[in-house]
Amino acid sequence: MAKIFFSLSGEGRGHATRVRALVESLRRQHQVAIYASGDAYRFLSPLYRGTNVRLHRMGGLRFHYTASKRVDYRKTSWEAIRFMKRLPLLVRMLERRLIDERPDLIIADFEPALPRAAWRLSIPFLSIDHQHFLTTYNLTSLPAWLRAHAALMSLVVRAICSGQDHTVVSSFYFPPLRKSCQNVTQVGVMLRPEILATIPEQQPHIVAYWRRFAPPNVLEALQACGREVRVYGLGNRPRSGNLVFQAISEQRFLDDLASSSALISTAGNQLVGEALFFGKPVLAFPEARNFEQYINAHFLAQSGAGAWAEMEKVSAAHVTGFLDQLETYRNSIQRSRMNGLPATLEVLRGYLPQLENSAEPNSLSCGTHPSPSSLAV
Repeated sequence: MAKIFFSLSGEGRGHATRVRALVESLRRQHQVAIYASGDAYRFLSPLYRGTNVRLHRMGGLRFHYTASKRVDYRKTSWEAIRFMKRLPLLVRMLERRLIDERPDLIIADFEPALPRAAWRLSIPFLSIDHQHFLTTYNLTSLPAWLRAHAALMSLVVRAICSGQDHTVVSSFYFPPLRKSCQNVTQVGVMLRPEILATIPEQQPHIVAYWRRFAPPNVLEALQACGREVRVYGLGNRPRSGNLVFQAISEQRFLDDLASSSALISTAGNQLVGEALFFGKPVLAFPEARNFEQYINAHFLAQSGAGAWAEMEKVSAAHVTGFLDQLETYRNSIQRSRMNGLPATLEVLRGYLPQLENSAEPNSLSCGTHPSPSSLAV
C-alpha cells in the first residue's frame, strides 16, 4: 500500500472533479490525502467526511469577479501577488508534514505549494491537470491572437507547477504535442464513477449551464429554440416559457445531461468532455476574457463535435443553427477517447508498481479518519 498526497487548485470544480475521479480509483489499495482550498475544498468536504480519505484545507489562489461577473484581472493579480508572498511559509509547513508522513508520491492539479515541498525533499511528483496543454500542445492551429494569449498564459503555468517527473494533460481535444516535450501523456477527461455507471439516452430536452450568470441575450436565444431547456447555475427560478431553472444538484444534473439531446454551456474542459463522453454535441459560449475557454471552444469546433459563439453576440440563429446540425456533430464525437482515467492509471503504475488492481471505483463509506486539518496560510 502506497501513500499518495494530492493537491489541487481551489478555483472552480474541474480540478476537484479530476482529483475525485482519481482518488476513487486509488483509495481502496492506497492511503490518500488531499490538500485543497476554495471551491474544491467545499465540493470535496461532504464527499469525504467520515471516510478513509483525509482532506486538508489549505490556502490557495482565487479569481475575483467584477459586478458584471467578468474576471477582475486587477484584483485577481493583486491576490496572486499576496499569495505568492505567503507561499514560502506554506511550503515550509507542508515540508514538515511530508517529513512526518513520508508519502510515496505527490500528484498536483495546478497547485504550487505541495509540488515545491515535494521537490525540496526529492519526493516524486506528477502533474495531472488540463492547464499544461499550454506548455505541451502544438497550438499552431489557433488564430494568432489566441496563440499570443496562450504564450502569456503558459508563463503562469510554468510558474505554478514545473519540475514534475511526468505530465499528464487531461483534455477533450488531442492536437500534436510540441517536439520538445518529454514525459508527457495526453489523456481524455477524468470521469467520476457516477458518469461511468450512467447509460446515456436521447430525449428532446437540452441542458444549459453557466457558472455565475448568463446575459439576457443568451436566455432570449434559448427561449426561441422551441425545445425545453433545463438551465443550471443561475439558481432555482420560476419557469419562463421553455426555460426550466434548476437548483444545483449533482445527480439531477448528471441525469439530465445523460438523457439530453445536447449541452449549451460555457467552454470548461471538464464539462465539455463529460458531455462528449455521453455522445452529446456541445454549443459553447466562452466566458468573457477567459482565454483558456476560447481555446477550448476553438478545438471543440475543429473536432466537429460542436460549435461556439461569443456570449455577448449570441442570437436565436446561433442556437437554432446548432440544433439543426446535431446529427452531424454527433457523428463526429470520438467517445472512446474521452475517458482519460485508464491511461492515467497506467502512467501511475510506472511510479507505483503495486497499483495493479485499483482501477475499480470504490464506495464512499469505507473507513473513518480524524477530522481534517487546516493549512490556510
